[in-house]
Amino acid sequence: MAPITARGSNNMSASTPKLSLGPILYYWDRDSVYEFYRQIAQTPVDIVYLGETVCSKRRLLRDQDWLEIAAQLEQAGKQVVLSTLTLIEANSELSKLKNICNNEQYMIEANDMAAVNLLSGKPGFVTGPAINIYNSRTLQLLASQGLRRWVFPVELSRDTLADMQQQRPEGIETEVFVYGRLPLAFSARCFTARHHNLQKDDCQLRCIEDADGMLMSTREEAPFLVINGIQTQSAKSCNLISDIEDMKQLGVDILRISPQAKSTVEIINIFHACLHGKKSVQAAAIELEALSPTGTCNGYWHGGAGMELAEQHLNKTSSEA
Repeated sequence: MAPITARGSNNMSASTPKLSLGPILYYWDRDSVYEFYRQIAQTPVDIVYLGETVCSKRRLLRDQDWLEIAAQLEQAGKQVVLSTLTLIEANSELSKLKNICNNEQYMIEANDMAAVNLLSGKPGFVTGPAINIYNSRTLQLLASQGLRRWVFPVELSRDTLADMQQQRPEGIETEVFVYGRLPLAFSARCFTARHHNLQKDDCQLRCIEDADGMLMSTREEAPFLVINGIQTQSAKSCNLISDIEDMKQLGVDILRISPQAKSTVEIINIFHACLHGKKSVQAAAIELEALSPTGTCNGYWHGGAGMELAEQHLNKTSSEA
């Protein structure tokens, strides 16, 4: 394999990033998933990630169903990536993981190190936001094993990314999570089942009742977290629309939007319009705030607490918008 060389700052360009749509993180019924991706096929999103990443019990869609959706999206001009489970807990899950990683038609997003190990040596895999790439040495190592694209961990800051971009291996794409409820943690315990006083093995798939997860609030009734089966998410939606010009200068290649039950198409269109100069950042920020179920945040990107909202333009006048 050819030696990995670093991309210096002189190699960074301010080209327009592509838009990606991350995997659905919630449990939706089969018809809703098919209808969702029928609509997504008509949007200007460039890359679509497909598959179950949270819980292996969510089986309303079979492998063949995902491949059918993938083919339809590919026909619509989208690049399709198959995403893997984030927490492997059983041999059956490992067997399915191996089947996905043996696929030769689509790129694979590895969401845990078991998938990374299975994909090592196979060119062209992606690491998802749950893979802890915190420094350039880790990025260099994975690049030598066949990594083509990495998703910047959601808890890291803009300054960390700037440092890592200086030493990014040649040919590696950087993707940043720019909109959606942040995936914060995974546990062997199912929080949704516990909320309903059920055992995890007999959860009755109650998470299908919460299309955007189950909101948890503080005693002061402030939105705090969302539980989504074994996954914990932020209550507020991360929104980095005000920082996309900075991301261009940093050489970010792809901006990731995470699906939500309502308004995903509108959110994609807002980002696309803003990226291509058809909508101001100020107007886009205001519109996205209105489409976010419990408000927005951008604290991690600015080096603060994740739930903070810093340097947004929501106080601009409507004339500026």
